[in-house]
Amino acid sequence: MLELLAPAGSMEAVAAAVQNGADAVYLGYGDFNARRNAKNFSREEFAAAVSYCHVRGAKVYLTLNTLLTDRELPQAAEFAAEASSLGADAVLVQDLGVLRMVRQVAPDLPVHASTQMTIHNLDGVKMAADLGMTRAVLSRELSRDQIEYICQRSPIEIEVFAHGALCMCYSGQCFLSSVIGGRSGNRGLCAQPCRLKYGWEGKADSYPLSLKDLSLAGYLRQLRKMGVTCVKLEGRMKRPEYVAVVTGIFSRAIHEDREPTAEEINQLQAAFSRQGFTQGYYLDQQGPHMFGVREETKEPKELFALARSTYQSGEAQRVPVTFYAMLRPGEPAQVGVKDPEGRVSTAEGAVPEPARTRPLTTEAVENQLARTGGTPYRAERMRVLVEDGLSMPLSALNALRREALDGLTRQREALPSRHMGSYHVGARYENRKEPPVLTLSVRSAQQITDQLLELGPALVYVPLEELAAHPEKAKAPAGTAIGAILPRIAWDREFPQMLDNLRKVRDLGVTDVLVGNLGMVAAAKELGFTLRGDFGLEVYNAQAVKEYKKLGFSSLTLSFELKFPQIRDLSKALDVELITYGRLPLMIMENCIIKNRTGSCNCQNTNTLTDRKGARFPVVNAPGCRNELLNSQTLFLADKAADYQRLGLWAQRLMFTVEDPQTCVQVTRRYLDQEKWSPKEYTRGLYYRDVE
Repeated sequence: MLELLAPAGSMEAVAAAVQNGADAVYLGYGDFNARRNAKNFSREEFAAAVSYCHVRGAKVYLTLNTLLTDRELPQAAEFAAEASSLGADAVLVQDLGVLRMVRQVAPDLPVHASTQMTIHNLDGVKMAADLGMTRAVLSRELSRDQIEYICQRSPIEIEVFAHGALCMCYSGQCFLSSVIGGRSGNRGLCAQPCRLKYGWEGKADSYPLSLKDLSLAGYLRQLRKMGVTCVKLEGRMKRPEYVAVVTGIFSRAIHEDREPTAEEINQLQAAFSRQGFTQGYYLDQQGPHMFGVREETKEPKELFALARSTYQSGEAQRVPVTFYAMLRPGEPAQVGVKDPEGRVSTAEGAVPEPARTRPLTTEAVENQLARTGGTPYRAERMRVLVEDGLSMPLSALNALRREALDGLTRQREALPSRHMGSYHVGARYENRKEPPVLTLSVRSAQQITDQLLELGPALVYVPLEELAAHPEKAKAPAGTAIGAILPRIAWDREFPQMLDNLRKVRDLGVTDVLVGNLGMVAAAKELGFTLRGDFGLEVYNAQAVKEYKKLGFSSLTLSFELKFPQIRDLSKALDVELITYGRLPLMIMENCIIKNRTGSCNCQNTNTLTDRKGARFPVVNAPGCRNELLNSQTLFLADKAADYQRLGLWAQRLMFTVEDPQTCVQVTRRYLDQEKWSPKEYTRGLYYRDVE
C-alpha cells in the first residue's frame, strides 16, 4: 500500500495528520530546513511529536534539506544526532556536506534525498543509492512514464509529490528569491517572487510564473501499480485544518483502494487552491492551463470545523491489536495485548472467584477488552479462555486492559538503540596563492571566435548539443582546452541522444565535462571524461567538496550564493572556480513560458520578461526545449579582482549567455586588464551581501 506522508508545521498539525490517517509526517527541528518560516520544533516538541506518532503507528521524517555553511554544520550535527536519539525515522537532505555530516553523527539514521537535490532520472536515483540513501524524492516535473521507468529499475524507494504547491523552477535550482531579494530558497527562506506579476513587452500584467497547485487525486492506484513507495502532501506552512482535510481524503482513498470522489475533490479545492488544480506535468500535457493564482475566497468554516473535530475530539484508533485473556480457577487473571509489530504487553490481576449467580462468559470478557475508546488501539482479534463457573468484577477486567495497553504504549514509544558519532571537520587544505586562471562558458557556438580563443582562456565550456552540432569548435590553440557543458536536466528518454553526443565530442578530443546534476555523473564517468562540477551542484561547504572529490570530480564551481569571506575560509580539497561575470541563471523551467505566451516555439529570438519594477529578465532556451530565466542585471567584478584573487580559487569563470561575439571578446579583455570596458548596469551578485 502507498505510504501517505503529510506535512507538519506545528504539534497541532502533527495530530491533524496522524488522526486523519497519515503513515508518516515530515517536520523541521531547528533552523536548517526548506521551510524556515514554518514553526520548527523545539527539542521537547520534537520528542513529543515522535512519541505521539510512534504510539499511533506513524513515522517521523526530519527535514535538514537546505544548504549549510561550514559554520552552521556543527549545530546541524547536534540537531541530527538529537533527532536520531529521539527516534526520528529518517532525515531528508539536499546538501552532500549535510549527508556526510549525518553519516558521521547518526550512522543508523536512514537518509532520504530531498526533491531539492533535483533527482529526475534513473542515474540520479542510483547515485543517491550509492551515496547510502534509502529513498529519493523525485522532481515534481516528471511525467508518469518517466516515474514508472525509474520505479521499475530503482534500487531504492521512490517518493513523489501528490498534492500541493508547485514551484515554477526545478526544486534546488531556483535563485530568483536570493538574487533579487536576498532570501534564498535553497536556505529555506524563499519569498515566492514567482507568485508576483510579470509580463512581456515592458508590461507586468499577468502571472506567467505562478502555477496552480498539483493534485494527483485520481491517480493514486496508478501510482501504486507503477511502484511508487510514498506519496507526499505539500504544506508545512498551511494551517492544521488544511492538513486534516487533505490527509483524510487521500488516506481514505488509499485504504479503500479508490480515487477521491467529486465531493472530496471539491473539499480539496475549498481547503486551498490556485484557481483549481493541475496534473499537467504528470500527464505530460504542459501549457497555459497549468497556471493560476490564489483568489480571495471565504474560509470554508464548516469544512474546517469538521476537520478540527477529527483531531481535537478523541482518537482515531489506528492501531489494530490482538487481545489475549485467560481466567482459570486458582490462578491470577491474565490479560495480554499484541501489536502488529509483535510487541506484547501483559497484566496480571486477582484470582477469579467461583460464581455465585451468573458466571463470566467468553463473550463478556471480549466485550470488556474491546472497549478501547479514547486510546489509539482497536481490538481486531481476541484469544480468550474463560473456564466455567468463574466470576470477576468488570472493573477489574477494565483495569487489566488499561494496564496492558499502557505497557504496550510504553514499548511503542521506547527510543531506538542507535550508534552515535561525533562530527569531524577533517583536514584543512591551504588556499592556492597564485591568481585564478580564466575559464569561459558560452551558450552558442557562434560566441566562440578566433579572437576570443587568442586571449588564451584555460578552458572554454560549450553546451554539449552545440559542440556536437559544430565539431569545428572542439579545436583550440595550445594552452586552451574545450569542455562540454552537460544539461542540468535530462530525463531518461533524453539520455540516448545525450550519450550519443558525448561519444561524438569525446571522439573529437574533448576530455572535460561540466556537470550540474548528480544524474549526469555516471554517464560522463563511464565514458572517461574529466568531471568538473557546475553551479547546479550547489557546493556550499567544505564537506560537500570532500564528497564530490570521492565521486571523482577534478574541480567544482562554488555556489554564487556564498559571500567572499565564506569562499576564502572554505577548505578546498579540490580545485574550485567561481563565476565572476554574467547574467546569473535564476530558474530552469520545464514549462515553456515563451510557447505559453505565443502558442509556438520562439526560443531563438530574445524574449524578455518584465517585473513590476520594470526590471527585464531574458528568457533563453535550455537543452530539452526548456526555459532558463536569467538575471536582469549582469554580474560584473573585473574592478574587484583584488578581492576575488585572494580567495584561493583555481579559476574564475566568465559566463556568456546573451552577449554577441564581440562583447564576449571585450569582456574577456577587460578581465585580463587589457581595456577599461564596463557594462552600463551591473550587479555584484551576492558575494558582498548577506543571504538569509
